[in-house]
Amino acid sequence: MAQRDYYEVLGVQKNASADELKSAYRKLALKYHPDRQVGKSEAEKKDAEEKFKEAAEAYDVLSDPDKRSRYDQYGPDMGNMGGGFGGFGGFNGGHMSMRDIFDHFSDIFGDGFGTDFGGGESAQGGPRQSQGTDLRVKVKVNLKDVAHGVEKKLKIPRKVACTHCGGTGAKDGKAFVTCTSCHGRGSITQVRHTILGSVQTTSTCPTCNGTGRIIKERCQYCNGAGLEQHEEVVTFKIPAGVSDGMVLTLSGKGNDAPNGGRPGSLQILIEEEPDAELQRDGRDLIYNLMLDFPTAVFGGKVEIPTVDGKVRLTIPAGTQPGKVLRLRGKGVTEYNNYGTGDLLVNVMVYVPESLNSEEKRAIESLKDSPNIRPSDDDKKRIFSRLRHIFD
Repeated sequence: MAQRDYYEVLGVQKNASADELKSAYRKLALKYHPDRQVGKSEAEKKDAEEKFKEAAEAYDVLSDPDKRSRYDQYGPDMGNMGGGFGGFGGFNGGHMSMRDIFDHFSDIFGDGFGTDFGGGESAQGGPRQSQGTDLRVKVKVNLKDVAHGVEKKLKIPRKVACTHCGGTGAKDGKAFVTCTSCHGRGSITQVRHTILGSVQTTSTCPTCNGTGRIIKERCQYCNGAGLEQHEEVVTFKIPAGVSDGMVLTLSGKGNDAPNGGRPGSLQILIEEEPDAELQRDGRDLIYNLMLDFPTAVFGGKVEIPTVDGKVRLTIPAGTQPGKVLRLRGKGVTEYNNYGTGDLLVNVMVYVPESLNSEEKRAIESLKDSPNIRPSDDDKKRIFSRLRHIFD
C-alpha cells in the first residue's frame, strides 16, 4: 500500500481532535467495510479493501499520542526502525494485518459489528488467536550512544509458555473438552438487520473466550494460566540520532500468549542523559568556550571537547564575545542517517573580577589607547552579532 499523508487519508486537519479522528475513521470504515461491498466487481472490492486498510493504518497512528507525535515530527517514512509506520511493527516493519484492523474496528464499533475476520474467529475460520501483553523498559543512553548508535543487552523478565502444559493451561496439555456453545469455532456468528442492511457479525464466544475449548482440569504448575515467569537476555541495536522520550519497539519480545498465540512487543523508552560539557540541539552540538583576555586579543589554540574526544581549535586574533565557531561534522548523526550535524562553539571572554596592583597599572596604562577603546562601528558590529545570537 502506497504511503499517503494520514491526515489526508482520513480527510481531517492536522490539528484534528481525538473525536474528529474517530468520527472520520468511522465514516470511512463503514463505507469501505467488506460487508458493504456485496455485488461489486472484484476490482471494486479490492480497491475498497485497500482503502479500508489505509484508513485503519492512518487511525492506528493518529489516535495514539506517541505515534502521532513521531509522525508529525518525522513523517510516514520514519515511524519505525524498519521504515514506515505501517502497522507500527517496530524494527520488523510491515503493514497491519486484517486481524489487527478488525480488532481496531471492533474498538470503534464494538465486538458485535465485524466480519469473519473481526470477532472471535480467525480469517481461516478457526478459534481466535490470543495476543500476549506488551512490556516496556527504560534505557539510558549517553551522547556518544546518540551520536553513533549502540548495541545494548538487557535481562528481561517475561511470561513464556508453561513448559508443563505447553501454554495450554490444561493438565499435561490435554485435559480439554470442546466448547458446546461455539462447537469449537471460538466465535458465535449472527445476522443483524440494521439501517445499513443485513450485516453478518461475529463475536467472541463468551463461554470459551475464543479458544474453542474448555479446560477440564487445570495445569497444577501454572494454575491454568498457561504462562510462567522467565528471564531472557535480549540484544538490540539503538540507532544513531535517537532522542529523549522516543519509544523503539521490538516485536515478539513481550509476554507470550497462552495457547500459542502471538507474543507481545517489548517497548524501549529512550532516556537521554545530559552531557557535562556539550548541549544537544537536534543534530547539532553546542559548546560554550570561555576565553581569557590575552587569547581573545592575540589568538591561539584551545582544546574543545567533542563526542569522540578533544580537538585543537585555532582562535583568530581579535575574536569577539558572541562569535560562533563551527566545527563541521562534529555533531550527531540524524535519526535514520539523514546527515550529521556540526559542533557550534559559542565564544565568551572572561573579564577578571580582581587584579593586583601591577595588573591594574598595566591595564590603566592602556585604557586611553585608540586600539583598546571600541569605535562606533565596532559597537554596531559586535552588538549586531549578539542580537543575532539571542534572536
